[in-house]
Amino acid sequence: MEAGIPENPTPRDNYYLLGHEDAERLFLNAWQKDALHNSWLISGIKGVGKATLAYRLARFILSSGKDKAACTSLEVSPDTPAAKQMSSGSHPDFKALERDYTDTERKKILKAIKDGEQLSAEELKDMKKSAFIRVDDVRGINEFLSKRSSQDGWRIVLVDSVDDMNSASANAILKILEEPPHQTLILLISHNPGRLLPTIRSRCAKLELKPLSENHVASLLRRYRPELSENEVKKVASISSGSIGKALNYVDNQAVRRYDNLCKIVLSGKNFKTADVLEFCTDAAANEDSWYLTQELLLKFLSEAVKNAANPAAVGEAWENAVKTFSETDGLNMDKRQALINIIVNICKQF
Repeated sequence: MEAGIPENPTPRDNYYLLGHEDAERLFLNAWQKDALHNSWLISGIKGVGKATLAYRLARFILSSGKDKAACTSLEVSPDTPAAKQMSSGSHPDFKALERDYTDTERKKILKAIKDGEQLSAEELKDMKKSAFIRVDDVRGINEFLSKRSSQDGWRIVLVDSVDDMNSASANAILKILEEPPHQTLILLISHNPGRLLPTIRSRCAKLELKPLSENHVASLLRRYRPELSENEVKKVASISSGSIGKALNYVDNQAVRRYDNLCKIVLSGKNFKTADVLEFCTDAAANEDSWYLTQELLLKFLSEAVKNAANPAAVGEAWENAVKTFSETDGLNMDKRQALINIIVNICKQF
């Protein structure tokens, strides 16, 4: 990997965005014409770059001067004062809001700080977060916006994601959207905008990010996972549904191996080897990560298979049966291994 390119860049520190030129152009044009909406809803599938774009927009606004016509790109150097402050989480005119850690985990963090210990990124990643963004945290935005900008310019609030709000916090953010203070920019990220309050959607300008092309996913994989062979890059890109986040997760969890094994079993049809099925299902049910990854890969396989199936109705029925069984297994805490065995044996009968 090239020097300076992190293996898993966070949106806050990621300056490299690919495939969303139309969205960038739309925002930049509004800025140049002095017609920038106060609130923007950035939507799209998970892992497509929504948060990376949001931080990119925020850096641009906080780094830009008065001459808007001179701005021809959203590119900002990491060496600018605003970029450095945002990277360290210390910019006085920027506030990011997301699900906080649970009370138990927050006590652990505070104790570590008190004891002079430093928790690693991996330790923080494994800590549990609250199910929702707390309404008190949303109300804290009002206090932030009540303060004067440090540079007599813009103040920016980024919510990642607005999907994580319950009814109380959603109504609290709605009140802010209804009467945003002067020179305030609110960036809302959503993976599923159709489930948001219609009043929230109606008060925002829209930046709808499309799934990335396979070429874009492949290009990003070469950047962040240079150890992959070209064959691995193309295979992962082809099953990632236009999401670089999903592609990186696939690589880190050996999804190519799992997918190849799944294809081998299913495409053998009624001649499948019982030992192969048992080994595959045992591995898939070993932990939650592998279990949900296998669900995703199996449904992806069926979605692709139905396009060229001799009997698409039968494959479609197998897909519906798999979705139902997965849902029941997760909801009722049933035997994951046995449920997957039943699903795969049923699918094999269609090939």
